[in-house]
Amino acid sequence: MGWLFYMDRRVQTYADEKAEITRLCTFETDMRRTTLVKASKVGSTWYAAAKVESLDPAPLEDRTYVTDNDEAFIFGAVFLTRYDDGCWGYKDMAESAGPCASRAPLSILNLLSELKDADSYAHAWRQRCRDWAAIPDYAEGDKIKLASLVTLSDGSTCQIVTATHYRRGSQKWRCYRIEETGCLVRFSKASLAGSTLISREIVDGSAVLAEFFAGQGA
Repeated sequence: MGWLFYMDRRVQTYADEKAEITRLCTFETDMRRTTLVKASKVGSTWYAAAKVESLDPAPLEDRTYVTDNDEAFIFGAVFLTRYDDGCWGYKDMAESAGPCASRAPLSILNLLSELKDADSYAHAWRQRCRDWAAIPDYAEGDKIKLASLVTLSDGSTCQIVTATHYRRGSQKWRCYRIEETGCLVRFSKASLAGSTLISREIVDGSAVLAEFFAGQGA
C-alpha cells in the first residue's frame, strides 16, 4: 500500500495523530473485530499493538499467530508518517510484511502474541526491534568499547571512546572522545550496537569536554 495524505489538514498535533492511529486500528468485518491495545511514536513512526477477536462462535484460527485463552491474538503494525505542505500522511504495514522500520519499543513487543513460524517476516522484525532496544544509552563520562573498529571520515579508526557532549545554542548534543587522540566525534545509535561499558563516571558537568577544550587552548 502507498501513502495516504489528508488534504483537509485535520491532523496537526501529536494528539490528532494518536487519535487517527487509534481509529485506523479499530474496525470490524463480518467475522472479526480489531481494536488498538497500545501505540507509541518513535521519531515520525507509530508502532501499534492491535487485538483481533472473533465475532463468530467458532474458535478463532490464524495462520500466523497463536490465539490466547480468549480466542484472540495481538499483532504488531507500523505506520510511517510525514507532513507534506501541512498535510499529514501515513503508510501502514503489518509486522508480517517485514517492515524496514524496526524500532518498536519493548512495551509494544511484549504485548504481541506468539508466532507459529519462527522463520517468518514478523519474527525477524521483532528481533530487529529487540536488537535496537538492546543498544545501550550511555551516560556522561562512560568509557566504552565499540563492537569493532569504526572508520572515520579522515580514514582513521577508533574503538575506545568516552561519552560526553557539546552545546550548540541552547541544545545539548551527545558526542564521544576518542581515547587515543582526544578528538570528539559523533556516532549514530546503530554504531553502538554490540558495544560494552568499560568504566562509568557520574559527573555533573563534562570533565571530558573541559579537558578537551583546555588542550585546544594550550
